[in-house]
Amino acid sequence: MKKTILMLGIAGLLFSCNNTATPTSEFKTAYVDSAKLMKEYDEMKDMESKYKIQSEEKGKSLEAEVAQFQRQVQEFQATARQKGQAWAEQAAAGLQKKEQELQFKQQTLMQSLQKESGEEMEAVVKKVKEHIAEYAKKNKLEYVFNTEEASTVIYSKEGNDITDAMIKELNAKYKGSATPAKLEETKPAAATEDKK
Repeated sequence: MKKTILMLGIAGLLFSCNNTATPTSEFKTAYVDSAKLMKEYDEMKDMESKYKIQSEEKGKSLEAEVAQFQRQVQEFQATARQKGQAWAEQAAAGLQKKEQELQFKQQTLMQSLQKESGEEMEAVVKKVKEHIAEYAKKNKLEYVFNTEEASTVIYSKEGNDITDAMIKELNAKYKGSATPAKLEETKPAAATEDKK
């Protein structure tokens, strides 16, 4: 009798657990191709252009010094053939010092540009992430995944790619004419296949 009551009690618990279970709801998700986004984002294009120009401008003065150094090396080689090995060994120290100075200048220039562009790049990436988060909240998305060459999205139902909407909004915001897009507006008009 005790076994029967115990079995009925367990069956009742299992039955009540099944009845009180909350129905699972679907998550609204989307993804962004960050490589495409950064490639087509106008602020990123402008930043890359700015640092390319700076690199070329600062590199020109260094190129002039390198060309002058190469002429000095050629003169040294010609003189060394006339004056001999002993003279060449003594005079080589000055050229080695000049070569080290040029290498140091080049390294300093590159490090300076990398540091400056790296800081600006971080600020742009942070701004993009904040915009995507705002977009997700506005469109009631639970998750926004990232995809690029090392993709975290292997398959997605058509319409979950919000990359073009992000590019459009970020570029408009960068140019000062921000108009937010709704999730429904971001779905491709003539889509035939799911994203793979």
